[in-house]
Amino acid sequence: MARILVVEDEAHLADGLRFNLEAEGYDVECVESGEDALARVDKTPFSLAILDIMLPGIDGFDVARTLRAKGKLLPILMLTARGRSEDVMNGFEAGADDYLPKPFELGILLARLKALLRRSEWNAAPIPPSDVFEFDGRRIDFSNLELTGPAGTLRLTVMEAQLLKFLVAHRGQVVSRKTILEEVWGLHEETDTRAIDNFIVRLRRQIEDDPTQPRHLLTVRGVGYRFEV
Repeated sequence: MARILVVEDEAHLADGLRFNLEAEGYDVECVESGEDALARVDKTPFSLAILDIMLPGIDGFDVARTLRAKGKLLPILMLTARGRSEDVMNGFEAGADDYLPKPFELGILLARLKALLRRSEWNAAPIPPSDVFEFDGRRIDFSNLELTGPAGTLRLTVMEAQLLKFLVAHRGQVVSRKTILEEVWGLHEETDTRAIDNFIVRLRRQIEDDPTQPRHLLTVRGVGYRFEV
């Protein structure tokens, strides 16, 4: 049974999430603040966290950053009324694996949760020690979810690592957005998500000497992306 931590200070929403998630067979715990969330994750092996941004005390962005800095790799779904593009980007940069603005449809939330839990199994699976890819002074360590380049080391989310691993495995080939959504992340083709674009922007900052003139992580307009070494 997957154990889910809900970090939400609006009691009626937290109670509704608990009711619906427990009806789906999940073990659910709710906390109201970022501080409580960090304390609970330190003591309990949660399978996934649903994290609001606007919390009393530490906000959701800082909760995600702190968890990642501590090496906590549990999937994080940010569920928030802050749906502007810059908020979405900040969420992914803080370490979120998915971002769902309020108001949301319960069916979409449940589908996102199931996809994240499936992807977390990828992280738990044993990976050969040789699963490292190096190019142009960069190093991607898929086993430790790290990307090292001239700017230092970036901690990858599971979704980012999956995306990079697929692009590297198919380097020189155009990979469509449909393929990334369905085959890499297990999401429906029509899913309304900017995750691909946000991840590409974030990864280019580390991979490219000049992110505005990429040489490795290329956009094929109207189709998808291509990785070149």
